Amino acid sequence: MVGGGPAGVAGALTAALAGLRVALVDSGPRLGGQYFRHPAVPGRAAGLDRFLRQARALDARADVLLRHQVWAASREPDGDLLIHCATRHAAAPTRYAATPTPNPSATLRDAGAMRRDGGAMREQAGATHRDAAAAAGGAAGAGREERAVVLRARRLLIATGAHDRPLPFPGWDLPGVLTAGGAQALLKGGGVVAGRRIVVSGTGPFLLPVASGLAGAGARVLGVYEANGGLGLARHPLLALGKAGEVAGYAAALARHRVPYRTRQAVVAAHGEREVEAVTVARLDRDWNVTATHVVECDTLAVGYGFVPQIELGTQLGCQTRHDVDGSPVLTVDATLRTTVPGVWAAGEPVGVGGWRLAELEGRLAGRAIAADARTAGIHGTARTFRTAGTAATSGIASTADTSGIASTADTSGIASTADTSGIAGALPTVDAEPSGAPATSGVPATGADVGGARAAGAGVGGGGVVAVVPPVFARRRERWRAFGEALQRAYPVKPGWQGWLRDDTLVCRCEEVPLARVREAQALGATDARSVKLLARPGMGWCQGRICGYAVSCLAGEQPQPPRRPIAQPVTLGALASLAAPDDHPAH
Repeated sequence: MVGGGPAGVAGALTAALAGLRVALVDSGPRLGGQYFRHPAVPGRAAGLDRFLRQARALDARADVLLRHQVWAASREPDGDLLIHCATRHAAAPTRYAATPTPNPSATLRDAGAMRRDGGAMREQAGATHRDAAAAAGGAAGAGREERAVVLRARRLLIATGAHDRPLPFPGWDLPGVLTAGGAQALLKGGGVVAGRRIVVSGTGPFLLPVASGLAGAGARVLGVYEANGGLGLARHPLLALGKAGEVAGYAAALARHRVPYRTRQAVVAAHGEREVEAVTVARLDRDWNVTATHVVECDTLAVGYGFVPQIELGTQLGCQTRHDVDGSPVLTVDATLRTTVPGVWAAGEPVGVGGWRLAELEGRLAGRAIAADARTAGIHGTARTFRTAGTAATSGIASTADTSGIASTADTSGIASTADTSGIAGALPTVDAEPSGAPATSGVPATGADVGGARAAGAGVGGGGVVAVVPPVFARRRERWRAFGEALQRAYPVKPGWQGWLRDDTLVCRCEEVPLARVREAQALGATDARSVKLLARPGMGWCQGRICGYAVSCLAGEQPQPPRRPIAQPVTLGALASLAAPDDHPAH
């Protein structure tokens, strides 16, 4: 499972409760993702207590590898999936506990010393003698250099979330300008307030919790400027009704701190010599063309125009994609969250942005499907066997060599029996059991609406002949929450008028310092799409590899954003790559 947010944790816990041996990988110091990001001593937030119970239950049943950045995924000739990670964490993978105290039962599992042949994973990292000495308690400070880790698995769940989607404007490269998600991450993760006098601008309901959180932490929020209208969900009253209480809470918080909320307005320029000193706020028409402006003095600007799903691992493996309502490329999945590549599932934002409740539900559905797939593989005798020190174990299933792929309870629903959940009451809802009157999950496919880009709840689009039935209550809930996410994207679109905010010297790509004039020059030379603009003018060739400027370049080129083609999903050092070349390793590693 790649991703430690609601989808990844729910999927991992569901599969672990079904008896599978599970490893969850996340780049953060703690589980939670963006929504449940929290400090070492968690505060109060909607759904956080529930998530922490799930995280603690998962820690007791799976390998939780934090501070591990996944930079690539590939498939071996024998069908195994290799998950390539990089980490600077010198000691054993940190267990996730309620308090940040070390786990006394954790064993030494440094680079090259850990092999989980019976657990569907193998960690391989070419460690030097210094790394091993540091892990054993040697030189202080050793292990800071990035090293490689490789996990081997039969099945993969991609739950990598999404990142902020900014738009360029004059002055957006000044210190003091950051994304709305960045401002929230600083506050949630470390209690750091981004500034003292803050303006929040962009589009979408995400601006509300960001502004209310900053105001509650002591910042003076000078205004929330929503580029679209304020009644985005007026055409969907039933969908909006479920969020009315949450929105009312944010509105009350803004009113309590006297934060003005303005619609049809947005920040179109930032000013300052060495940092942000003021911003230009513009009144906009329906297409975001500027009709009037005024200046607001501030020291920080937080901007956000939606989110970009992170699907690099899926496209590396060859998963098919589709365009979501807002034009973002997402992974194509069926009702069981199976992608078009056998053995690969996806949940949460990689299949479409829809909020943490939807992400958690999809993670659970994917976990059920993965358990069913493992069980079917065991029944048909397709599970592979490894031998280590004279003992045999089966890849991808419980270490008890139970070839059904589930715990010895032989629970055919793909979820462990309720007895397996003792001590974690409330970690997962009890709707794992089929609702009264629902068909049994013994192989009869359920039919349902087209959800997430593919129809049918029975067979996965990736083939394999595995039937993982989606309980009707889950299917209805997912359809409702997915519809809400799509309605939000329709209600808060990015309009083309933002391109009129730019000047010739406005940087479009900050990494490579590519101004708008150079993009236009590339188009004059014959560039007709974002890729050809990139080849001629270099936007997207810097450190972020187009994650920040990719959407803007696609819009300027007149096309929808295309799926990423990055062989490396995240930056990785040459030293980490070199550590893969240990003499004993297989050449493919």
